[in-house]
Amino acid sequence: MPVRDRFVNPRTTPMLLVAVLSVVFIACAPAARPLVGSPTRAILPPTVMVAGAQLLRFTWTYKDETFEATGDGAVRAQSPDRARLDFFLKNGMAGGYAILVGDSLFVPGVELVKRLLPPVPLLWSSLGRLALPPVRDTTARLDGDTLRADLGVLRGRDASGADGRAWRIAFGGTSLARVERIEDGKVIEWMSRRRGANGQWQLQYVHERGKRRLAIAVTDTTTVEGFDDAIWRRP
Repeated sequence: MPVRDRFVNPRTTPMLLVAVLSVVFIACAPAARPLVGSPTRAILPPTVMVAGAQLLRFTWTYKDETFEATGDGAVRAQSPDRARLDFFLKNGMAGGYAILVGDSLFVPGVELVKRLLPPVPLLWSSLGRLALPPVRDTTARLDGDTLRADLGVLRGRDASGADGRAWRIAFGGTSLARVERIEDGKVIEWMSRRRGANGQWQLQYVHERGKRRLAIAVTDTTTVEGFDDAIWRRP
């Protein structure tokens, strides 16, 4: 038996295993490529919710390594920072909901919805609202009508010694098109938005490390006067 195999400290073995698994998971995520286009000081377009209240109906599909499901649902969105999301499995077998108010996300004990949803910043980006944690550095480039910007430090460490973590955002014209969360130079997860042939939003959330995918196709958007306050209350 090699000498190094006879002197493994059992107390450090779990720590080594966690470190190895972390490296493997990060390696599964694609590298964040350098921004393309010409450097620009253009001001980022406004990223707020549509004024007033809207009801959006949609269909969805979800897939990860062990589970796959489809269904429909609805979003009740009210500016400046409220949204309630209701999800239903195909054929009405089950359902659940989530309430998003500012930086707070409430999901009652329904595992289905907890499994589906991205973190709060990416969830807000699906509605065209940018609600990212504060960052210190911004780099922007313009490529045709696409404006891309990196918010934070992509690689290495910043002046405070924090690990390289950043957000990359892209605009198609004046519309928020994509938001990526980057860690140590890897794209860990992202949300994209584009208009479909029916003029409604087509959304996709991907967690690269967790191999999770959620696709949402908005089928109808209706402007309404408002919603009953009861829909925002937690039980």
